[in-house]
Amino acid sequence: MRIAFVGKGGSGKTTLSALFSRHLAHSGAPVLAIDGDINQHLAEALGHSGDALDAPPLGAHLRDIKEFLRGTNPRIPSADAMIKTTPPGRGSRLVTLLGDDELHARHVRRVGEVPLMVTGEFDESDLGVACYHSKLGGVELYLGHLVDGPGEYVVVDMTAGADAFASGLFTRFDMTFLVAEPTRKGVSVYRQYRDHAREFGIRIAVVGNKVTGEDDLLFLKEEVGDDLLTHLVHSSWVRAAEQGREQGELESHNVHALNVLREAVDACPKDWPTAHGHAVDFHLRNARAWADDRSGHDLAAQVDPEFVPGPAALA
Repeated sequence: MRIAFVGKGGSGKTTLSALFSRHLAHSGAPVLAIDGDINQHLAEALGHSGDALDAPPLGAHLRDIKEFLRGTNPRIPSADAMIKTTPPGRGSRLVTLLGDDELHARHVRRVGEVPLMVTGEFDESDLGVACYHSKLGGVELYLGHLVDGPGEYVVVDMTAGADAFASGLFTRFDMTFLVAEPTRKGVSVYRQYRDHAREFGIRIAVVGNKVTGEDDLLFLKEEVGDDLLTHLVHSSWVRAAEQGREQGELESHNVHALNVLREAVDACPKDWPTAHGHAVDFHLRNARAWADDRSGHDLAAQVDPEFVPGPAALA
């Protein structure tokens, strides 16, 4: 299952992404965390300290990723003809979470119990000429070519706000958790996400964070209604971890909230045809809007009408 954590900047989505990834890994479940935020802090939230994490960023190796994933797909003549929305087809190289392949070997590094991929930060050559969505192309292609099985989890810490809707990446997830503080600003992003997600049938659930009492909880219930799945209380454990101090055990209420998140994810039915349909739709949108002209190819021809990714496609 693919899970996104989104929310207003400062809401705690990176912290929740790390807590949930560690919770899953501690249970023995196969999990991969991906830092897809312009502010690359997920490694630190997972417990990494010291020198920068030795993980080649996806954004800096996009051409190599395209070359690997296109495989022998005859509809994609070269990596240069492949864009971030190009869907897989017959001949494309599909990957599995537990697979032994060069993409995972190159880009995954373990932080404690949790394997981690990073998209990478802006570098000097990007300043003033690129947007962060170009970095996220590697994540979008990876998820588009991933066949994840039951009980396997990919947790993505997304960019803040409703910025994820600037690309089709928001359709790649089985569940999107929107982290909201009990403030008017905290729930404003929820309204944007709710309206866009409903248009495409995207599952979202609100996770209240930094709740300090009944007034906070009542505010969230009044503002988001039935979309409020659970909440986490203000955590001394998290504060100690962020300060690099010794911690005991995460508060029991917050452990319960993480269990609720997992139960919600596990209850989601996997719908490969619908997910692939979204991928094709956004690929065609991008082809018409800019990619045909820029690439010099008819990118609609990259869509394989007889192919749907999923377990059957691995055979």
